[in-house]
Amino acid sequence: MTPAVVLTWIPVVLLLDRHATLTQQRLLGVGTWLLLIALLARENNRTRAQVAVVVVFATLVEYLFAGWLGVYVYRLHDVPWFVPPGHGLVYLGALAIGRSAYVGRQRRWLVPATLVAAGGYATWGLLLSGRRDVLGAVWFACLAVFLLRGRNPLVFIGAFVVVTYLELLGTGLGTWTWQVRDPILGVVAMGNPPSGAAGGYGFFDAAALWLAPRLVGRRERRQHRENVVVQQAVRAHHAAPVGAVDAG
Repeated sequence: MTPAVVLTWIPVVLLLDRHATLTQQRLLGVGTWLLLIALLARENNRTRAQVAVVVVFATLVEYLFAGWLGVYVYRLHDVPWFVPPGHGLVYLGALAIGRSAYVGRQRRWLVPATLVAAGGYATWGLLLSGRRDVLGAVWFACLAVFLLRGRNPLVFIGAFVVVTYLELLGTGLGTWTWQVRDPILGVVAMGNPPSGAAGGYGFFDAAALWLAPRLVGRRERRQHRENVVVQQAVRAHHAAPVGAVDAG
C-alpha cells in the first residue's frame, strides 16, 4: 500500500505545483505533511525515527545546496514546503519496497539487476547523453557500494526505483532544474537529473538506518531507567506503611 500511495502522490503534487502560487504551494506542503503523518501512524517507533532522520538531514541539504549554493533551482526559487515531508515519503516508499516479501524472495537477482539498470543509466549519462553527467556516474558508484556492502541493500533497491521516478518527473515537469555544472568549483558536469541520483539519496537512507536504531535504543534505555526509579519509589512508599504497622 505505502509504495502505491507514494508513487501516486508524487505526480499529483508535482502536476499541481506546475502553475501554483506560493500560497498554493504551501498548501501542497501541508497536505504532504498530513499524508506522511498518516502513513507513519501505522509504523513502529524505529521506522518513525528513521523517517525523522531523513527529513532533518534532507532538509539541511536542501537549504544548503538548493537554497544557498544553487546546485539545483526550484521553480519559484525557494525550497517548496512539500519537499521536506516529501523526502520522508520517498524514504518510506523505498523502505516499504525493500521490506516487501516479494523483494526479499527475489533478492538474489534483484540486487544485480538494479546494478545493471543503474549502471546502464549512468553510462548513458556519462557517454551518450547530450548533456554529460559526471555527477550521476559518481553517485552510481555510491549506490553500488550501498547495494553491495550496505547493511540493508533491499532498501536501496527501493530507493533506486522511487528516486529515479521522482527525479525524472520533477525535472521533466520543471519543478526543479539541475545546473549544467556544479556552481561550487564549476568542474563537475551534471545531468538534469543526474543519472545516479539514487546514490545521492542513499546517504539519507544510510544515515537513517545507522542513526535511528541508536536514537531509539537511547530513548528506550532512558525510559527503562525512569521506570526503575518509579518502581523503586513505589516500593519504598509501600514499604514505609508496612514498617510502621510492624513497629506498632
